[in-house]
Amino acid sequence: MEELLIGRDYESGLLEKYIASGKSELIAVYGRRRVGKTFFIRKVLGNRICFAVSGVANVGINDQLTNFYLSMKQYFPKAERQNSWLEAFDELRRQLENSAHKTKILFIDEMPWMDTSRSGFIAALEHFWNFWGSAQNDVKMIVCGSATSWMIDNLINSRGGLHNRVTHQICIEPFNIGQCKEYFNANKFAFGVREIADCYMVFGGVPYYLSLMDKTLSVAQNIDKLFFAKNADLRNEADNLFRSLFLHSEDYVTIVTSLGKKMKGLTRAQLLESTKLQNNARFTTMLKELEQCGFIRSYTPFDGAKRTVLYQLVDSFINFNIHFAAYNNYQDEEYWTHSLNSGKYNAWSGYAFEILCLNHTAQIKKALSIAGIQSKVCSWLSKGDNGSQIDLLIDRADQTVNLCELKYYRTEYELTKADEKNIDNKLQQFLTQTKTVKSIRLTMITSFGLKPNKYSGYIQNSLSLSDLM
Repeated sequence: MEELLIGRDYESGLLEKYIASGKSELIAVYGRRRVGKTFFIRKVLGNRICFAVSGVANVGINDQLTNFYLSMKQYFPKAERQNSWLEAFDELRRQLENSAHKTKILFIDEMPWMDTSRSGFIAALEHFWNFWGSAQNDVKMIVCGSATSWMIDNLINSRGGLHNRVTHQICIEPFNIGQCKEYFNANKFAFGVREIADCYMVFGGVPYYLSLMDKTLSVAQNIDKLFFAKNADLRNEADNLFRSLFLHSEDYVTIVTSLGKKMKGLTRAQLLESTKLQNNARFTTMLKELEQCGFIRSYTPFDGAKRTVLYQLVDSFINFNIHFAAYNNYQDEEYWTHSLNSGKYNAWSGYAFEILCLNHTAQIKKALSIAGIQSKVCSWLSKGDNGSQIDLLIDRADQTVNLCELKYYRTEYELTKADEKNIDNKLQQFLTQTKTVKSIRLTMITSFGLKPNKYSGYIQNSLSLSDLM
């Protein structure tokens, strides 16, 4: 059965719009490994592509050139092998000029792998595009890569010959929870709301990981099969992910592991203390690259100075690996199933639900009918050893703050007297220490909503997982 393209309607519309323009286009498509970039491009464009090539991992210039030549032979049987990138791109130009295609769509996949040391690849690409491709009105070159930081630095924000040459960029992101629901429904998985949330909190909405799931198994059985069984498909995926993206990837792993231990995030100084890495330009670059790739985010706390930037882990898949997959000390092939009622699971699920909510703030704001109001999402930590913490605040330009309490629960959440006291304590500390004059709206975000009782009226807004889907 043909695999469907799920959840990419907006991106598909953009790509079709760019292909239909009456001018040359250099389109950069980027996103993390396994997110479905290649599938998206081939599904949308199909046999309209008149030349496609994919870089080869961990090989030198000679093998890359051979691969480029073999790809050309598939589309242009008379193509000849060349010995440099300048010659290879010139050969491609000659073949395209003799092509009968009305619109010449070129697809270069995994481009970062082609840019090997001292190969001259970027210079040749610049020459090909600047002195030929951009002068045509029928050439559409789509370049793609999983090394997001390379794509941004060398193409989108290039300071060299490709400066301002990328006409459009399309970021292919992991599925949100609504798209996960759409994927499971399309593939006949009988998963409920909480099961879909569990999948998002483990797999992070990455389509390839979801495609490995077996609909005849429960969510728990699938997680055990993919992470903890002998020769599990995703056992080493986190390490492979970082190695495919970054040189000296162990330092990047050290950073995200430190952030995984502190939900509200760490300042640069705290990160340096935690990781014991050097305070230098490379550390700055690593933080930038991790943020560009979507593993972390930077933000300013509610009452923090502009220079008080916190870095926070926001990748569900990496969070799961940090808190669960890395701790199967006894090689238990049903480790997840055996952990479902443990304190470790409860701690992880609370943290993972917070990441889920952070990644769905657009959906939260829409459900609260405040999508059109300018706002920033942040957290707040009370001063003092016994202070309170608010993990999600929506600070709005209309002089209002949504103070959000997040509860991942198996049924409707029933607010208790102790809950009311705890929330009121947080609220009073927040008002006293921040001295804010903004209106506060107490907001509960739970799995299945808030059960009406004598305490539930204390909350002004209540959202459930269904509201985020």
